[in-house]
Amino acid sequence: MTTVSGDSLKESALTETNLLARFSQRLVVFSERWFPDAYVFVLIAVIAIAVGTIVHGGSPLAVSRAFGDGFWNLIPFTMQMALVAIGGYVVAMSPPIAAALRRLAAVPSTGRGAVVFVGVLSILLSLVNWGLSLIFSGLLVREIARRKDIKLDYRAAGAAGYLGLGCGFTLGITSSAAQLQANAASIPASLLPITGVIGFAETILTWQNLLTTVLVTVVSAVICYLTTPNVAETKTAEDLGVSLEDDTIKPKAPSRPGDFLEFSPILTILIVVLALGWLWQTFQSGNPLITLSGLNTYNFVFLILGILLHWRPRSLLEAFSKAMPSVSGVLLQFPFYAGIAQMLTKVPNAKGVTLSDTIAHWFVDASASTTVFSFLVGIYSAVLGFFIPSAGGKWIIEAPYIMKAANAVGAHLGWTVMVYNIAETLPNFINPFWMLPLLGILGLKSKDLIGYTSVQFLIHFPIVMIVAAILMSTFTYHPPVLP
Repeated sequence: MTTVSGDSLKESALTETNLLARFSQRLVVFSERWFPDAYVFVLIAVIAIAVGTIVHGGSPLAVSRAFGDGFWNLIPFTMQMALVAIGGYVVAMSPPIAAALRRLAAVPSTGRGAVVFVGVLSILLSLVNWGLSLIFSGLLVREIARRKDIKLDYRAAGAAGYLGLGCGFTLGITSSAAQLQANAASIPASLLPITGVIGFAETILTWQNLLTTVLVTVVSAVICYLTTPNVAETKTAEDLGVSLEDDTIKPKAPSRPGDFLEFSPILTILIVVLALGWLWQTFQSGNPLITLSGLNTYNFVFLILGILLHWRPRSLLEAFSKAMPSVSGVLLQFPFYAGIAQMLTKVPNAKGVTLSDTIAHWFVDASASTTVFSFLVGIYSAVLGFFIPSAGGKWIIEAPYIMKAANAVGAHLGWTVMVYNIAETLPNFINPFWMLPLLGILGLKSKDLIGYTSVQFLIHFPIVMIVAAILMSTFTYHPPVLP
């Protein structure tokens, strides 16, 4: 009988995983050649919904009017979500965080352990701020790659740094869908009667969401471990031709007398003291996580924290400027999502039925139980998420008919939001839209990472779909709570 050594078994397992990764990379090559920019997908969605609404019986003029009327409905929410990303970026680029990066980079003792370490940290940070997770993880990968005592596969580590955007952030307090539903002022007028206000206590702060978060983190870590190449197959940053020059914001000195205040902490101290009074009054009563669920409060906290950590106005200004490219997609695309939502919900046919009503009826008819409904919502959200890679914008599109169906079926509204959240981010593993800021930091292309992230998608998808559907049965439905 032939005996197979433990090392041989490990190599065999890695080979099988790498075959799966290579298959995924073939899909990426196809996508890179044939799939247009995410903005084009939004335009296609607008045209498709407009045509669908007309075919459904709506007047072409009414469709055009609805598109224009709804176009600016999400301006406050658009600015709020842009500042979520900018706040995370600004904090991640501050000098104290840069020092923390250097200390954290010294923790892993092996290249494979470093990949797992980055992946878990990326998910944990994304629960607080997805922008912070993306930028911090990218900078951490570069910092670890500078070490000479371990050999780090730069591609696998970069893919691990993306886990927060692939399966983590919508489970935390920066979930745009949960944030929107928790704030009456952010919910479009056409959606509010359908969903009511749904606080964090019914979404991200449930024990069911905690269980899902733990499961996702453990599964992600195991996949990171198994898919990291062995030492012989490792490709370092140097092998990939990536420069690892220092990323921190360099201290500068004023060049003219008028620059004094830009390089002095005086104004920073005064602004922080002024802000502390408001923060103390805001957080002195109630659950701090519930208080932080308000997007304005959340962004205020992160901006003040960024101002404090950068200490001097000039440093903050440089970090803020570097953050702007990461939110261009949000600023451009969200108004189109608002127009789509208006067409779905405000253009009736001759019978007075809107397209969102018809789609909602389909979900009700196809759902034999709340568990089946949950599974259908998850599958649908994941498929649509590949074409519209924006959790907040896509929720505005889906919510009118998904939540109508949830009310009709008797599915818990808060967990329906979380089913959407759990499923919605998975396509990020194979759609590189949100990967772009990370790729810019790493100096890589999407094809370098998606071979690894595709494996994460293929394994996570069936697991989380089943878990989310089963957990729906642990909730009890109640009607929308209106402010």
